[in-house]
Amino acid sequence: MTSPDLAALRPRLPSPVQEIADGRFGRHGIRLLLKRDDLIHPDLIGNKWRKLAPNLTAAAGRTVVTFGGAYSNHLRATAAAGRLLSLPTVGVVRGQELSDRPLNPSLARCAADGMRLHFVDRSTYRRKSEPETLAGILRAVDAVDAYVVPEGGSNSLAVRGCRALGEELRARADVDADADVHVDVVALACGTGGTLAGLAAGLGPDQRALGIPVLRGGFLAADIEGLQERAFGGRRGDWSLDDRFHFGGYARVPAELDAFAGDFEQRHGVPVERLYVAKLLYGLVALADEGAFPRGSTVAAVITGRPFP
Repeated sequence: MTSPDLAALRPRLPSPVQEIADGRFGRHGIRLLLKRDDLIHPDLIGNKWRKLAPNLTAAAGRTVVTFGGAYSNHLRATAAAGRLLSLPTVGVVRGQELSDRPLNPSLARCAADGMRLHFVDRSTYRRKSEPETLAGILRAVDAVDAYVVPEGGSNSLAVRGCRALGEELRARADVDADADVHVDVVALACGTGGTLAGLAAGLGPDQRALGIPVLRGGFLAADIEGLQERAFGGRRGDWSLDDRFHFGGYARVPAELDAFAGDFEQRHGVPVERLYVAKLLYGLVALADEGAFPRGSTVAAVITGRPFP
């Protein structure tokens, strides 16, 4: 088997950086940049490109089996990659009860892109990383020799792939005509933590990464440390998490958050994905008001996705 030619997909790398004039930051003396990873590729968007690309190469043409919930951006991106690269893909979906229901728009897109969907009960899903459980799942989907990508795409290959994101923002960022902007803080929303683990490793010693978890639980710091240990042999970079802006958990988008995202879109003409990016931007506005960033700071927000139609 041969590895797919990812260069044929013509990713836009490095992704562009856009400066945003927003009084909620300007009045505190903070410069806000958007790292537009949502513009890397129309189907493999943002951190999904950075995490999937090395894994698709490693798959070398084998069936790719991966995992996610009913609204997983990762499942959609993997399915799109399968369509674009003629790779067979299988999505193992959390929730056996969903198998008898009409597919939601997210899973329908996966199926339209050729992904085979396999629904498992939530107990089995929680044990998916256990060797016996995983072997049983692979037998059930008739793909015992498949290349397995974990939920969210976060493994050592993905983490090392995301290091390039930090390297693109290391020391300077090309912003329109100003090609020498020093970024002090790089912030992003976090699901499984793989992107932050890699990003932090790529930043310079005078920069820090800030993660805004979109899930409840407070477990993510240990997960990120584990990812960095496996990818780099130990903790890398200056990074921290702020757990206050998950709005109740994954896929929770209350009216306040939706209104904030709509207002940001109107102000700046930038589409705001609700499950991750809206929580990131909301958190940054709150942190700016709290004085979390010294006057004169430049903060880069990583736009990791765009709204799903």
